[in-house]
Amino acid sequence: MKVYDADQIRNVALVGHSGAGKTQLASALLFDAGAVNRLGAVDDGTTVTDYDDEEIARKHTLSSSTAFAEWKKTKINVVDTPGMANFFSDACCALRIADAALVVVDAVAGSEVLTEKVWGVAEELGLPCAVVLNRLDRERASLSRSLESLHEALGRTVAPIQLPIGEEKDFRGVVDLVAMQALTFDADGRTVSAGDVPPELADDAAAAREALIELVAEADDALMEQFFESGTLTQEQLEAGLKTATAGRQVFPLVCTSATANIGIQPLLDAVLAYLPSPTQRTVPVVDAEGNPATADPSDAAALVWKTVADPFAGRITMFRVTGGAIGADSTIQNVSRGIGERLGAIALMQGKTQTNVPEIRAGDLGAVAKLKETRTGDTLAPKDAAWRFPPFQFTEPVLSYAIEPKSRGDEEKISTALQRLQEEDPTIRYARDAQTSQLLLSGQGQLHIEVTVAKLKRRFGVEVNLKLPRIPYRETIRASTEAHGRHKKQTGGHGQFGDCRIKVAPLPRGEDFQFVDEIFGGAIPRGFIPAVEKGIQEARTRGYLAGYPMVDFQVTLYDGSFHPVDSNEMSFKMAGRLAFRDAMSRAKPTLLEPVMNVEVYAPSDYAGDLMGDLNGRRGKIGGMETRGSSTSIKAEVPMAEMLTYEQQLTSATGGRGSYHMEFSHYEEVPAHILQKVIADAKAERGDEDDKDS
Repeated sequence: MKVYDADQIRNVALVGHSGAGKTQLASALLFDAGAVNRLGAVDDGTTVTDYDDEEIARKHTLSSSTAFAEWKKTKINVVDTPGMANFFSDACCALRIADAALVVVDAVAGSEVLTEKVWGVAEELGLPCAVVLNRLDRERASLSRSLESLHEALGRTVAPIQLPIGEEKDFRGVVDLVAMQALTFDADGRTVSAGDVPPELADDAAAAREALIELVAEADDALMEQFFESGTLTQEQLEAGLKTATAGRQVFPLVCTSATANIGIQPLLDAVLAYLPSPTQRTVPVVDAEGNPATADPSDAAALVWKTVADPFAGRITMFRVTGGAIGADSTIQNVSRGIGERLGAIALMQGKTQTNVPEIRAGDLGAVAKLKETRTGDTLAPKDAAWRFPPFQFTEPVLSYAIEPKSRGDEEKISTALQRLQEEDPTIRYARDAQTSQLLLSGQGQLHIEVTVAKLKRRFGVEVNLKLPRIPYRETIRASTEAHGRHKKQTGGHGQFGDCRIKVAPLPRGEDFQFVDEIFGGAIPRGFIPAVEKGIQEARTRGYLAGYPMVDFQVTLYDGSFHPVDSNEMSFKMAGRLAFRDAMSRAKPTLLEPVMNVEVYAPSDYAGDLMGDLNGRRGKIGGMETRGSSTSIKAEVPMAEMLTYEQQLTSATGGRGSYHMEFSHYEEVPAHILQKVIADAKAERGDEDDKDS
């Protein structure tokens, strides 16, 4: 396997909205560069980068993967990324180890919501971008209409460096606006013929080239001066200026392709080499332990871990980008993020799922290693004395949770182990047992995300689970003060049982939970039995009174009682405490509290009115709106019970262009018209139809 220096490498991430054809484009790039001997197809499940069974079945990329090819003595590493919002964090990780982004856009749909989101991430990272207008062979595909939407969403500096020859099913080639020549393709797309610009496109090509020259000139003072003097730029000035402007994010070149028909792929490969930077032209930022900017020695062997794959056979596979020096097989390196050393075994290049072992991987290249013990996504591998690390990855917090139950009792212990492995692969999932409802909750970025995780549990680890909407962690509380009496008396042969106590209950402010006050004087209850009374009340309040939910935000004062010198014991006073609690609840006006969430919805401004109306219909209280470009952020407080199915509604209402985040805010009383239904549902779920004096 040939070893490449950093200036012979291009690392590009294929990003964009789902359905734009990123995976098919990766397949065509590999085929035309000779890395594979056939053009794989998404519909057939034969692409290199979508190899997971779930991806093949759904015909969508669910996890980023890498592949590579050589083109004109340069190695091009291609990172194929998911285009669905549920898996957006995975695309963000891929952008962290790329030197440029190829933003793939559907020529029918134009700019879409994920187009704008990945564009924003690339901007934050300072990544140069080129736009690939793909699927130009489809019905209603249009450069002009797509370009209009791109200019509106991304800015006027998106500039075509090609024009399509032919429209829709007649798309057969491109006009290279830099070289001013026509490139047409044969039936399989691998044979390219160069010729003159077709007469019918001559005027459009001349105008588009002039617009490109002006944009390039605007990006450089010297070129602008040259442009004013002569009215144009030389061929050499245009090529050099376009490369510099692209690297500086001042111009974003657009190329035209059909990955399915394999048209425009070789000019795209040429454009990657000509205009996108190599690793030597970009510096990966590092920080010190406090998060301040720092400097790394480029000769030190170092790598950034950007992805972890949980393979049930090969174990944990750690994927990394080497940023300095070289990483060799059978060596030791320090994980400075965790302060531990790691022993590296065989290291490999990844061609989709295929691993090719190599002796070393040099700076600028991508590789993988299996069975590291502690290293996780986002960690820094560097010399032991390194005083720097890469900035930590920021993962999106989960927005949706489901309760999961094993289909087989024997799988209960397997679930946590399998989920832990999957969480290493995908840090955006969470799992934990809810202390209040005792349910095991699986949380993720949306319903599809959770369904895919469950599918992985079954396929990789042989664990099958049922999904249920989680129980709402309601609480019970009281609204009135009262006094109560609890007496437990039982006489049998020998010693009997006797415990007697009197209590006062009173509401506490929200969030105060529970307080127990001892006001026993004169020995009415012996000191040794008072903790038993409290224990009885504690046990009773955790079981609730109305619907089986814990009782909170109230105070119990034990002020009187009586005992029997022979028959009294701890158990008797614990029972007396329970009885006193139930007696008090019958008069203390108990009610239910529900969790209220802080919700922030982000969507195009056109949908703002409908979304606010929907949130109001969910008993939400709108807290404010903020316009950000063409989008609007809506903040509201909404009961959790109304948000369980919100993702589906938001997706439907906005065509997938909306997103939301929520977190717990506080508890509020359940409205009277909902109270009885919640109580009835809770009793039905427990199979408890007893009337609890409610």
